[in-house]
Amino acid sequence: TPFANATFENVSYSISEMIIGTIPGSVGETSVIAILLGAVVLIWTGVASWKIMFSSVLGGLAIGYLGYAAGATDLPGWYQLIMGGFLFGTVFMATDPVTSAQTECGKWIYGFLVGALAVTVRIWNPGYPEGMMLAILLMNTFAPLIDHYVIEGSIKRRAKKVKIA
Repeated sequence: TPFANATFENVSYSISEMIIGTIPGSVGETSVIAILLGAVVLIWTGVASWKIMFSSVLGGLAIGYLGYAAGATDLPGWYQLIMGGFLFGTVFMATDPVTSAQTECGKWIYGFLVGALAVTVRIWNPGYPEGMMLAILLMNTFAPLIDHYVIEGSIKRRAKKVKIA
């Protein structure tokens, strides 16, 4: 195979190669353009939540820049979004309507934590180079708990308004 003696630390791809998708990887996971087109279709048809997508990107950027500022990585935060399966997982997997958070506020929390956890695993765990699938799996287990606390908080706020008035 051509990669038998290659060391992946020395392999680097340009930003345009990552956006177009001419780098090695699973089919559909490497083209930012194709993923963004899919995101538009999913949002337009109402299948996926833009709130989960947007907050996942915010979470990824936050931790990406935090890791960059801390010196844990040489890559700026935005670079974390276009390399690997981050966008693919954000658009097509984290937004699964059955396993993600159901409340509107819960979608923001869930998405942010998916993105933040994915980049955290990617930066601070060198033995596991891609953290998106782990982040989605873990946050899917916590989605009902997030929704529970969002609903409980809403009930408590409403109860306070009724007692004051």
